[in-house]
Amino acid sequence: MVTKTADICDFGWRAPDFRLPATDGKVYTLDHVRGERGTLIVFICNHCPYVKAIVDRLVRDARDLADHGVATAAICSNDGETYPQDSFDNMVHFAVEHGFTFPYLHDESQEVARAYEAVCTPDFFGFDADLGLQYRGRLDESRAVPVPDARRELYEAMVQVAQTGQGPRDQTASMGCSIKWKMS
Repeated sequence: MVTKTADICDFGWRAPDFRLPATDGKVYTLDHVRGERGTLIVFICNHCPYVKAIVDRLVRDARDLADHGVATAAICSNDGETYPQDSFDNMVHFAVEHGFTFPYLHDESQEVARAYEAVCTPDFFGFDADLGLQYRGRLDESRAVPVPDARRELYEAMVQVAQTGQGPRDQTASMGCSIKWKMS
C-alpha cells in the first residue's frame, strides 16, 4: 500500500468537465452533478482502507450537504484489471452496500483523475457555485482507522462555501492510498 497526500487547495482552479458512466446505469457530465451552491467531487475506490474508514461518514456528509445546495459525485479511477476489487461490477456492489445517494462514476481511462490531478483515495475537491476550487482538504482527522466524534472538516468547509462562496484558508490535506494507475 503506497500512501499519498493530496496537494493543498489552489483556490479558484476550475473543475475540468467529464462524461462518465455511473453505477446506476446512467452517464453523467460535470453539469449533471453540479450543485446550485457547490459541488463536491471525491476520488475514491472500493478496497482502500482509508476510504473504508470514512465511507459511511462521506455518505452522511453528502446527504447533509445536499440540504445546503451542495451536490456530490464520487469517481473511481483505479485500474480495475490489476485491482479487480475496484472493477465496475464491484463499484456497483460498493455503492449499494454503503447506500450512496450520489453518482459513483467510473473513470476507466483515468483521464479525469489526471485532469483533476487526483493523487490518492480519498481525494476531495470542493467547488463553489461557479466551479472554482475552494476546498482540497480531508473529510476529518481519520486515516485508515476512524476517529470517533471527529470534527466534520469537509462538511463545515462546504457549508461555508455554500454560504459565502469561499472555503476556509486553513485546510489539512487528505491522505490515502495512491491511485492505481494503469501501466503504459
